[in-house]
Amino acid sequence: MADRGCPLEAAPLPAEVLESLAELELELSEGDITQKGYEKKRAKLLARYIPLIQDVHSEAVQAALAKYKERKMPMPSKRRSALVHSSVETYTPPDTSSASEDEGSLRRPGRLTSALLQSHSGIEPWLDRVIQGSSTSSSASSTSSHPGGRPAAAPSASTALAGLTAHAHIDLHSAPPDVTTGLVEHSPSERPQMASVGGIPRGHGRNVLETADGVPVNSRVSSKIQQLLNTLKRPKRPPLKEFFVDDFEELLEVQQPDPNQPKPEGDQMAVLKGEPLSAGTSGPLSLLGALQLWGTTQPKAPCLTALDTSGKATCTLTYGKLWSRSLKLAYTLLNKLTSKNEPLLNPGDRVALVFPNSDPVMFMVAFYGCLLAELVPVPIEVPLTRKDAGSQQVGFLLGSCGVTLALTTDACQKGLPKAPTGEVATFKGWPPLAWLVIDGKHLTKPPKDWYPLAQDTGSRTAYIEYKTSKEGSTVGVTVSHSSMLAQCQALTQACGYTEAETLTNVLDFKRDAGLWHGVLTSVMNRMHVISIPYALMKVNPLSWIQKVCSYKARAALVKSRDMHWSLLAQRGQRDVCLSSLRMLIVADGANPWSISSCDAFLNVFQSRGLRPEVICPCASSPEALTVAIRRPPDLGGSPPRKAVLSMNGLSYGVIRVDAEEKLSVLTVQDVGQVMPGASVCVVKVDGAPYLCKTDEIGEICVNSVATGTAYYGLLGITKNIFETVPVTADGVPVSDRPFTRTGLLGFVGPDNLVFVVGKLDGLMVVGVRRHNADDVVATALAVEPMKFVYRGRIAVFSVTVLHDDRIVLVAEQRPEASEEDSFQWMSRVLQAIDSIHQVGVYCLALVPANTLPKAPLGGIHISETKQRFLEGTLHPCNVLMCPHTCVTNLPKPRQKQPEVGPASMIVGNLVAGKRIAQASGRELAHLEDSDQARKFLFLADVLQWRAHTTPDHPLFLLLNAKGTVTSTATCIQLHKRAERVAAALMEKGRLDAGDHVALVYPPGVDLIAAFYGCLYCGCVPVTVRPPHPQNLGTTLPTVKMIVEVSKSACVLSTQAITRLLKSKEAAAAVDVRTWPTILDTDDIPKKKVASIFRPPSPDVLAYLDFSVSTTGILAGVKMSHAATSALCRSIKLQCELYPSRQIAICLDPYCGLGFALWCLCSVYSGHQSVLVPPLELESNVSLWLSAVSQYKARVTFCSYSVMEMCTKGLGAQTGALRMKGVNLSCVRTCMVVAEERPRISLTQSFSKLFKDLGLPARAVSTTFGCRVNVAICLQGTTGPDPTTVYVDMRALRHDRVRLVERGSPHSLPLMESGKILPGVKVIIAHTETKGPLGDSHLGEIWVSSPHNATGYYTVYGEETLHADHFSARLSFGDTQTVWARTGYLGFLRRTELTDASGERHDALYVVGSLDETLELRGMRYHPIDIETSVIRAHRSIAECAVFTWTNLLVVVVELDGLEQDALDLVALVTNVVLEEHYLVVGVVVIVDPGVIPINSRGEKQRMHLRDGFLADQLDPIYVAYNM
Repeated sequence: MADRGCPLEAAPLPAEVLESLAELELELSEGDITQKGYEKKRAKLLARYIPLIQDVHSEAVQAALAKYKERKMPMPSKRRSALVHSSVETYTPPDTSSASEDEGSLRRPGRLTSALLQSHSGIEPWLDRVIQGSSTSSSASSTSSHPGGRPAAAPSASTALAGLTAHAHIDLHSAPPDVTTGLVEHSPSERPQMASVGGIPRGHGRNVLETADGVPVNSRVSSKIQQLLNTLKRPKRPPLKEFFVDDFEELLEVQQPDPNQPKPEGDQMAVLKGEPLSAGTSGPLSLLGALQLWGTTQPKAPCLTALDTSGKATCTLTYGKLWSRSLKLAYTLLNKLTSKNEPLLNPGDRVALVFPNSDPVMFMVAFYGCLLAELVPVPIEVPLTRKDAGSQQVGFLLGSCGVTLALTTDACQKGLPKAPTGEVATFKGWPPLAWLVIDGKHLTKPPKDWYPLAQDTGSRTAYIEYKTSKEGSTVGVTVSHSSMLAQCQALTQACGYTEAETLTNVLDFKRDAGLWHGVLTSVMNRMHVISIPYALMKVNPLSWIQKVCSYKARAALVKSRDMHWSLLAQRGQRDVCLSSLRMLIVADGANPWSISSCDAFLNVFQSRGLRPEVICPCASSPEALTVAIRRPPDLGGSPPRKAVLSMNGLSYGVIRVDAEEKLSVLTVQDVGQVMPGASVCVVKVDGAPYLCKTDEIGEICVNSVATGTAYYGLLGITKNIFETVPVTADGVPVSDRPFTRTGLLGFVGPDNLVFVVGKLDGLMVVGVRRHNADDVVATALAVEPMKFVYRGRIAVFSVTVLHDDRIVLVAEQRPEASEEDSFQWMSRVLQAIDSIHQVGVYCLALVPANTLPKAPLGGIHISETKQRFLEGTLHPCNVLMCPHTCVTNLPKPRQKQPEVGPASMIVGNLVAGKRIAQASGRELAHLEDSDQARKFLFLADVLQWRAHTTPDHPLFLLLNAKGTVTSTATCIQLHKRAERVAAALMEKGRLDAGDHVALVYPPGVDLIAAFYGCLYCGCVPVTVRPPHPQNLGTTLPTVKMIVEVSKSACVLSTQAITRLLKSKEAAAAVDVRTWPTILDTDDIPKKKVASIFRPPSPDVLAYLDFSVSTTGILAGVKMSHAATSALCRSIKLQCELYPSRQIAICLDPYCGLGFALWCLCSVYSGHQSVLVPPLELESNVSLWLSAVSQYKARVTFCSYSVMEMCTKGLGAQTGALRMKGVNLSCVRTCMVVAEERPRISLTQSFSKLFKDLGLPARAVSTTFGCRVNVAICLQGTTGPDPTTVYVDMRALRHDRVRLVERGSPHSLPLMESGKILPGVKVIIAHTETKGPLGDSHLGEIWVSSPHNATGYYTVYGEETLHADHFSARLSFGDTQTVWARTGYLGFLRRTELTDASGERHDALYVVGSLDETLELRGMRYHPIDIETSVIRAHRSIAECAVFTWTNLLVVVVELDGLEQDALDLVALVTNVVLEEHYLVVGVVVIVDPGVIPINSRGEKQRMHLRDGFLADQLDPIYVAYNM
C-alpha cells in the first residue's frame, strides 16, 4: 500500500497461485505436510499479493524507544512482604464476567491485530507459537544481536510483537531495532538496575550498585537518589516562559501559546446534509404497528434466537410469541399491580429493566410490553454485588427517574444479592424497588377483546438509555417515540435492511447500536436476529463468524474487539465462509484502534469470502444515536478513505496530513456518510458553538428527528447539549433548528465522509494542547502488550493537579511479571508517550491482574478507576510518579533581592505606619526594694529557710500508675535528704565546690533531693534521663555522652540504675570502664554537713541544663543562681503560686521548663506539687486527669505527648471517667510545655473532648521556651485568653505576615504561645541583617530577661556560637541592649485586648524553629505545614516527617494500614504537596508506625530520621523516587 491515504484494494490472485493453494490444502488435509510447513509455504505464495498494512504507530513506538537508549531510572525499593500480592484468583469473584476483556480494553488492540499473518515467512510460525501461549522469552533470548553486525534475522519476541502490534509494518529488509533490553545479554555497561528488597540485593548476585555515572556505591538509598539526581539533570522540555510575579501572590506560570503552533487555515465549513429520509412508504407507520402486523400476519416468522455458552440455540422467539407475550405483560402491568386499590403504575411511569446479557428474549418481551402499556423502560445492568463499580450512580439515575418497579427474570432474581428477609437487597444509593418476575407463569393472560391504547408516535418519551459521563455520574438520555421511529427508518434506509433478513448481533442489546439495530429496527423489518452473548464470545471468539456462516446472515453487528478476538482464534478453521455478508457493521468505528482491527480482519478473511466493501464502520453517541455509517457501494456509499494525521497538529486541534514526521501520527478511517434525514456540522469545542474551519477539529453536532431529546430531569445541561445553535464566524445561526452535540471530536473529509479522531470524554488538556486518552492507550499498548499488560487492560485519564490536567496511566500487569519487568515497561511507556505525543505522564500505576473495576461488559470502568486513584483505594503494586518532568507551571523560584539595610527597613515601617515589633511582660520591682527577693537569691537558702519556718509543709507528692502516693517530701524531709547527699558527695565522692555531678534518676523525689544535695555542697548538678532497660543500645550512649560532655566528676543514681550502668548489656553499647565515680544514693548514712555552701556571688553557675534539640544537636546551657531565682520568681508571679496552692505536673523533669517546675518552683514559692511521671500513663492513661480532679489543681502542666495520649486513649471513655467522679471544673489553666509552634488542632480536640468532664473552654494554653531562655511565655492565671489568628501560608514563605479571614484559601491558624513572663522583653529581628522588624514581618524572636541562660556549656567552648546566641545586639535602633537569639521564627501582634496593667496586649506567635526550616525554590518552608497537609491526604497516614536532601524534598509517612495499600499513598502525597505548597516531592518513603523518632517533649527528630534514611536503617515498606 504505497499510498497510505488510498482505499484498501485487495489484489485478485492469479489462477496458478489459487491452484497451488488448493494443492497445499489437500496436502495438509491428508497429513503429507505439517501445519507449520503448510503455513510457511502458504505465506510464501501469498507474500507478493497481500498488501502489507503499515502501522505507523507501532513503528513509531519502536523508533522512539530506539532513540532513547534505555535511560536508567532509579528503581523503587519495596519490602518483600509488600511484593507478595495474592494470586489472581483471590481477586476474581467467581462470576462469569470476571476475567473479562475490556470493551475498550481491546485496547490491546490490536495492535496485535495486524495479522498480516500470512505475509512474512519468518514471523508467522513464531506468532502462532506466541498465540498458543508458548513462552515468549525463550524465543527472545535466542536472538541476541551479533557482536559486530546487524541483529539476527528473526526479530526478537518483544520486537516482533511490538512490530506486529497494530497494523504492523514489518520491514522485510532489516529487522527492527532490538529493544529487548532485559532479555538479551547485557554488555557490562548496560547492567540492568538492581533494587534490593529488604536488604537482599536482587539481580546478578553482585551487591555493588552503580550510580548513573557508573560509580559503584554501597549504600542502596544513596545510589538511587544519586540516579534520581542524574535523571533530574536532564533539561525539562517546556522551557520556562514568562512569569507574573506579584508581591504576595505567587502566581502559577501562565502557559503562553507557542507562536509556531499550527493554526487552522481553511474556509469555514458548510453544514453537511444527508439524503432525505424516504418516510416509510411501504413499511408500517409505527414500531408497535409493525409488531402487531408481524405478530398477527407472520406469527411463525423467527424474530430472535438466543444462544447458550456452548453456542447452541436455546430458544427462538417468533413474532407471534413476541406479540402475545408482550401483550400479556402489558395487561399484567396495567391491571394486576395495585397497592391499596390504586393502580401501581400510570402511563408515562418509568420502569427498570434488569436482564442479564444472556437473556435477550425476556428483555425484548419486557421492552415491548412496557411500550404497549405506555410505560417508559429504563434498561440497566444486573447489579452483581452490593457495591458494583458505578452501581451507586445507577441508583441515583433510578431515583431521579422515579423508578419504583424493576422487571427481571426468575433466574436473574434468584441470583441477586438478598437481604436477611429473603427480599432482594437494597443496593447502595438505590431507591426502594418492587421486583416483578416476568416469566410466563407469573403473567396473566388478557381477555380476548383487550387491546392497549398505546400511542407510539409524537414527542412522548419512549425509553431512557443510561450513559456514564467522564466524571462517573450516570444520566438518562430520553428518546421519544418519533425519534425512535425515525432512527429505525434511517437505519433501514442507510443499511438497506429488507424484510426477513438475518442479522448476527454481538453487542449489548440493552443500549446503543445493539438496541437500535437488534431490538428496534429488526422488528420494523421483520428481521431475524441471532444474539451472541458475551459469555459465549469469551469461550469461543469465533462463534459470531460461525453463526454468520450457519445462518447465512446478511448483516453482522460487532465491535473491533470481536474482530480482533476472532483473528487470534481463527487458525485451523477452514470451513468458515463469510460470503453471505453484505454488511459488517463495526459499532466502535470511531475508536483509534478500529482501523487496525478492520484491516487485519479483512486480510485474513478475504480468502474466506469476505468482500472489502462489506466492512462498515459507524459512529454513534448516546445523545445523537447513530451519527454516521459507511455504506456499501450498492447503497450509494463512496469508496472508503484513510487519513494519516500529525499527532502534533491534532493536539492543537488542527488537521495536518503528515508528510515527513513518521513518528507521531494517527491513522484514522472514515465512518461513512451522514445519516438519511440528518444535517451535520462541526463546532468549536470551547466557548460558543462557532462553526469550525475545514481543517479544524471540533465537536460533531447533528440535527435530525432521530436524536435523543433530553437528559431526564436535567434541564440545564439538556439545553447545552440537545439545543445547541451553531453560528457562523459572524454570529449568524446556521439553521433555525437546534443541533445535538454528539461528544465526538472529528472533521468532515473528502467526499463528505465523516472522520472521528476522539471523544470529548477522553479529552485531556495539558497546558494548551489536547490529547486523547485512547491514543495514549494505543501508544502504551504498542510497547509490548502481550508480554506485560494483562489482557491489554489499560486505563488512561487525567486528574487536575495545580490547575492543569495531569495524565495518569493505570495498567493491569500479568500475574507472573517481575519487579524488573514492570519497571522496565514503565520506563519504556514513558519514553514512547513522551516521544510520540510530546507530553509527560504524571503517574504510571500498575495493579495486579483483574483488580481494576469493570464496566458491564468487562471493559475498565474509567471513572471508578479515577475515583479510586484519587481516594487512595486503587492498591497498585507498582507506581512511578513523574512530577519533576510534568509540572512546568510552578511559580518562579524566588530570587533573593539584595538585602534592604536595617535602617531603610525601620524607615519603611514608619512610613507604612507599622510599629516596630517589640513587647515585654510586667515590670519586675527592683531587687533592692524587696527584702524577700534578696533573701530568695539562692535556692539552697530558701529550702533551709522553709525547713526552719514551715518544716511539715508538704512540697511534693509523687503518684504511681495506680494513683497512690508513693513518696512525699515536706520541707524538713527534703532538707535532711539533701544534707545526706551533700555529705556523701564530699566524703565518698571527694568532690570540691564547682565540680559537676550527673543525676541519673527516674522522675521522683530522689532526683529533687539529689539536686539540692549538690547545691548544699557547691557542686553543679546535671539532670540526665536514665537509659531505658529494654533499649540500652540507643538510650545509653546519650547518657554517656551527656556525662562526658558535661565533664561530670561523679554520677549519682539509684541502686537499680547503678547496676544497669555497669551491666554486661551496657558494656555492649558503651565502654563501661570510663564511667566516673558512680554513687548509689539509696542507702547513704544519715549525716549532716558541717556547713552548707553559699555561693560567693549570684552569677556563679547553679546547674547545667542539657537537652537534644529537634535537629539532633546536644546542647547544654549554663544557669546561674541569679537566673534560677529570677526564673522561679517570674513563674510565681505569672501563675500566682503561694504555699496554699496545689499544682499538678505531668512532665519529664530533665530539662527546660519541665525541670524548673518539677525541681525548683515548689521550693521557691512553697506550693505543693503533685508529680505524675508521664511514663506511668502508658499503663493508666487517665492517671493525670484523675490526679488533677482529686487534688482540685487550679494549675496543671503537661507535654504534647501526654495530651495526645489522653486524646487518643480516653476518647471513648469520658462517660466512664465521669462515673468515677473525675471533674475538671477546678482547672483555671492547663499549660502545654513546648518549644515549638502551638499544635492548635491537638489542643482544640483535647478541650472539646474533656469539656464533658467540666474542663473550661478557655483553660488550655501553651508555653514557649527554648535553649537560651526556658520560659519566655506562659499563660498564667490572669490576663486575656490566648488569641488565634489566621495567616496566609504563601506570605509566610516570603517571611511576611499577612492576616486573612478564617477559612480563606491557604490560611494557617496560629495560636498565641501564652503571655510574656514578667521581666521578659521580646523583639523580632531580621535573621541576616539583625535589624528590628515591623509587625508585618516574620523574623527571629530575640529575648532579654534576668532569667536568660548565661551561655552554652560545651566541651570545646565554641565562643563564636556562644557570643552570637547569648549576647546579640541589634544592628540599628537600640544597639545597647543585650539580647539572646532564640533560634525561632515568629511575629508580634498588638491585639484589641487589655492586660492587667490596662495596656493593650501584645501577643507573641511562634511559627517554627529556624534550624528546621527548609529553603526550597528560594522560599522558606516549615516542615510542620507540609506534614499537616500530608497527614490529611489519606486516613492510613498515621504520622509524617519531611526533610531535604540535596535540594530534594523527602517525605516519610507512617502507614497505619495494610502493607499492600502502601503505594496508594505515593500519588496522594505528591498531589497534596504540589497543590498546597507548590513543591515537587522527590522521594516518598513509606514506613511502619513508630519509625519517625520523637523526643520526650513529643517533637519529631527529623534530622535523626534523615540520617537513618541515608544510612538505610528505616526498613521502609516502599521507597518511591519521583522522576
